[in-house]
Amino acid sequence: MARIHNFNAGPAAMPLEVIEKARAELPDLGGIGMSVMEISHRSKEFQSIVDAAEAGIRRLMKVPEDHVILFLQGGASLQFAMLPMNLRRAGRSADYVDTGNWATRALKEARITGAVNVAWSGKEDHYARIPKPGELALLPDAEYVHICSNETIGGIRWTRFPETKAPLVVDMSSDILSRDIDIAPLGAVYAGAQKNLGPSGLAVVILRRDLAERVPETVPLFLRYSTHIADGSLYNTPNTWAIYMLKLTCEWLEARGGVAAMERENERKAAVLYGVLDSSAFWRSPVEVESRSIMNVVWRLGSEELEARFIAEAKAAGMVGLKGHRSVGGIRASIYNAVPTASVEALAEFMREFERKNG
Repeated sequence: MARIHNFNAGPAAMPLEVIEKARAELPDLGGIGMSVMEISHRSKEFQSIVDAAEAGIRRLMKVPEDHVILFLQGGASLQFAMLPMNLRRAGRSADYVDTGNWATRALKEARITGAVNVAWSGKEDHYARIPKPGELALLPDAEYVHICSNETIGGIRWTRFPETKAPLVVDMSSDILSRDIDIAPLGAVYAGAQKNLGPSGLAVVILRRDLAERVPETVPLFLRYSTHIADGSLYNTPNTWAIYMLKLTCEWLEARGGVAAMERENERKAAVLYGVLDSSAFWRSPVEVESRSIMNVVWRLGSEELEARFIAEAKAAGMVGLKGHRSVGGIRASIYNAVPTASVEALAEFMREFERKNG
């Protein structure tokens, strides 16, 4: 079986061990004579999968008991709407920190249903950095403060979350389970699954129980967190396959030493690429050093023609997913948990050789 070096931003690389286990269990899950995609979501077999997936997230992220874990559909994009609908009461406002594409999308969605205060925006700086603590203009009575912990497109991240009076809500789609985060002080965390958790089609929401009680009665039942809490993420037929794959991914991660071990490996992988980018003027990183992501490494070359040549030659060498997002161009390597160190080292070697030929 030929496996290439996968640097796609999402859907992204998944652990080979997880894929192989899923392949083995695909026609017959645990001897029940059916695939996980065929069993009832109300069956005891699937309930055990949901319970194991939740327990895996709770252990890996050290989620306290006063926070619930939900498996919802619609990805992180639906959460852009659900969060303000549930957590922002009538006549109240919420703080949003605009650090890039995904923070901007969350902000636009929140504005549709109520008041929003933009506490800081990096637009004028081309979203090249995270704000410093003293730059945030937070409201004293905000319902919550929303940030995106890692901007997949811009390649920047919060190395340290801001201290806020209002509950902090974090879109952690592209760096969840990649580093140790203290969940206890956070009001909510949400993430699309297709980067570090499993396949696309699923969102994980970690929410402080008391915040779920804020929901106005005008919010449709399906869009209320309380509805899904009451039914254990089974109010409607869930994405059974994605939850099953998330369970396997959690097992894989725990077998590798958990989040702390993965963080050390991710820091090493990122250092390999940033070492090349910082080695000469041939490469240009648009991101402030202190704000650099360890999940999405972005860079530019001297011309768009040279970038196109780099991407084409990398693909010919078995490296895919390196083209930057259509909104910004350039080159991007997404090096999530499941991207092997060997793939990152192969890319770094390719980069050095490309510079030797074109520098």
